[in-house]
Amino acid sequence: MTGTSSRWWLRTDSEEIVIDAPAHTIYALLAEMPRMGEWSPECQQVEWTNGSTDAVVDATFVGHNKGGPAGLMKWSRNGRILEADPGRTFAFFTEEGGRESTVWRYELEPADGGATLVRESYDVHWIPTWARIVDVPTNRAKELREGMRHTLSNLKVAAEAATAPGTDAG
Repeated sequence: MTGTSSRWWLRTDSEEIVIDAPAHTIYALLAEMPRMGEWSPECQQVEWTNGSTDAVVDATFVGHNKGGPAGLMKWSRNGRILEADPGRTFAFFTEEGGRESTVWRYELEPADGGATLVRESYDVHWIPTWARIVDVPTNRAKELREGMRHTLSNLKVAAEAATAPGTDAG
């Protein structure tokens, strides 16, 4: 983990996990954006927008989320794919108030024994003042770290199952 975020000023943070699956399998799962709700505790659903149907650079989507205390807060964010390098990097930004807000990135690196190190990170470029204020009492940085751990853990299960002997991918 790269613990550079703080409770007082949400900036950037990351989590990582080693997955016993090839990078192309993991990438394929990540790039299937409508499935993000299967991995993420916050993102409940993703829909492609503006005619987009695949995770390619400049494809657009809307993500529907829930979080905060007891999961009572619900919101949607428009986004756009920034990087789509199969087996290596998948990145997108989400909007806040009509502006590019947060970049989410997945980096895939070879690990021992044919496994893959997967790093999920976010980098907040801009959020409105009201959101900064809400971040403090809700400890948004902690919520995002826990969410990344949860997402990566679920991704690990799915990717390893997809490459297990006896599956179509394995």
